Amino acid sequence: MTASERPADCLFCAMATGAMEVTKLVSRDDVFVIRDINPRAPVHLLVIPTRHIPTAADVTDADGPVLAQMFQAAREAAVQEGIGERGYRLAINVGSDAGMVIRHLHMHVLGGRRLAAEG
Repeated sequence: MTASERPADCLFCAMATGAMEVTKLVSRDDVFVIRDINPRAPVHLLVIPTRHIPTAADVTDADGPVLAQMFQAAREAAVQEGIGERGYRLAINVGSDAGMVIRHLHMHVLGGRRLAAEG
């Protein structure tokens, strides 16, 4: 997706392009990590690809390198936040019934306390 194909109202695209300033805890070529503004755990981070991919249901084979960077950035951020050894949860929501609020692929990194089972 080119810059002209980015949705004009996508908050994460604005962050990715620098149109909205945000503190990036980890920044790689194709992904960045920020703190969630509505944390559900003591550590709640978002791993966001810089290229607009609407949801995990829209991922293609060509997105493999971006997904790998997402998992690597999640691990790096978890270590930085001191939860790398204790454990953390990675979650990707798909669609509104799953709780997806911003329609731009992103991964949640949750930790800092013992987490209950999901579902």
